[in-house]
Amino acid sequence: MSRRDDQRLDDILAAAAAIVDHLTCGELDDGLVFDAVRVRLIEIGEAVKAIDPDLLAREPAIPWIDVAGMRNHLAHRYFDTAHGIVQATLSEDLPPLVAAAKRLLDHLAVDPPVVTLDAYVAQLSTGTVGALRGSSAATR
Repeated sequence: MSRRDDQRLDDILAAAAAIVDHLTCGELDDGLVFDAVRVRLIEIGEAVKAIDPDLLAREPAIPWIDVAGMRNHLAHRYFDTAHGIVQATLSEDLPPLVAAAKRLLDHLAVDPPVVTLDAYVAQLSTGTVGALRGSSAATR
C-alpha cells in the first residue's frame, strides 16, 4: 500500500529525530554513528522522492531534488561519502528541511487535498483506498 504525503512527512521528522538521538552516542567519526546517520538520511531522501511534487513546491527554499540526490549518493556510493559533507548536511540543511516538513504537515492538516473521482477509482483498482486523504470513504 502506498503511504500518504503526511505519513512521508512524519517519516522525515522521525528520521531527523533519530539522527539527533544517534549523535548523542558519539560523533560522525565513530563508524557506527556515521552509518546510523547515513541510513536515516537515506530514509529522508526516500520519503522526499515519494511526496507529491506539487506539495513540495510550497517550500521552494528547500532543494528537494538535491535531497533525493543525496539519498542516491549515500545509498550507492558508500565508500565515497565524505564525513564533512554529512556534517554540513546535518548542521546546515537538516534544520530548514525539518521546519519545512512541519509547515507542510500543518498545511495538509488545514487544507487536505481534494480527491477526485478518477483518483479514487484508480486507488480502488490498486487496492490502496486507505492511502487516500480527504475522502470520506477512505479516512483512517
